Amino acid sequence: MNRRGAENKMESNKQGDKHNFQEYAIVACGTLSMELKYLKDSGFLNAGKILYTKPGLHQLPHELESQLIRQINTAQSYASNIIVVYGSKFCYVNTDDPYRSIDTIIEEQFTPGIKISRIKADHCIDMLASAEDRERIAQGRDVYWMTSGWLKYRHYVYQGWDKGLANENFPKHSGGAIILDATGFFDHLMGNNPEEILDLSDWMGIPIESHKITLDRMKCLLIGAIE
Repeated sequence: MNRRGAENKMESNKQGDKHNFQEYAIVACGTLSMELKYLKDSGFLNAGKILYTKPGLHQLPHELESQLIRQINTAQSYASNIIVVYGSKFCYVNTDDPYRSIDTIIEEQFTPGIKISRIKADHCIDMLASAEDRERIAQGRDVYWMTSGWLKYRHYVYQGWDKGLANENFPKHSGGAIILDATGFFDHLMGNNPEEILDLSDWMGIPIESHKITLDRMKCLLIGAIE
C-alpha cells in the first residue's frame, strides 16, 4: 500500500470508530460501485449490505424506478436502516410526470420500522466534488464532468447515443472532459488499455483528462445520512 493509501485507511478507520454502518444497507447507482468498494475495502464503510442498480439508468427513468424500488425492498431484508446513494437532480427525470422525483419514489417505500435516507447531493459528480471544488479544478474552463464509473460503464451511460448526438453535447465544453478519479481507475486504464480512452475521446470530440481526488466528500455525505 502506498503512503496515500495508508493515510486514507488510517483516516477511514478513525472516522469509522465514530460512525458505524453495520446496521445500514446501501442502495446505490452502479456507476459509483468503484468508489463505494474503495470505501469498504479501506475499512470506512462497513455496511451490512451494498446493493446496486444498473449503471446508466438516468436515460431510462421507468427502469431506474423499477430497479430502485426492487433494491430498496431487498435491502429491507438486510437492515432496518437504508441509505440511498442517488442525487436529487438529473439522476431521475420523469418527463411523463415532471413532479415525480427520486425522493418521491423513496418516500413511497417507507414501511413501519424502516428508516430510509438519501445522501444530500445533486448528482454523482456532486458526491465526489462540491460546486466550489469543481470551480477550483476547472480554473474557469467550461468542463464536461465525469466519474470513473462513467468511463468504465460508458456503454451503459451513453447507450443509444450516436456520433450526431455526441457532437451536439460534448464539443461545446471547450475545456474538455475531466474525470474525478478517487480509485486510480483512469491511470490503470491508461497504462493497460489507453486505446479505450482515446477512442472515447475521439467519439466525444474533446480531450479527456483525470483529476485525482479523495473520497472525503462522499464520506461526509454518508455520515450525514446516518446523523
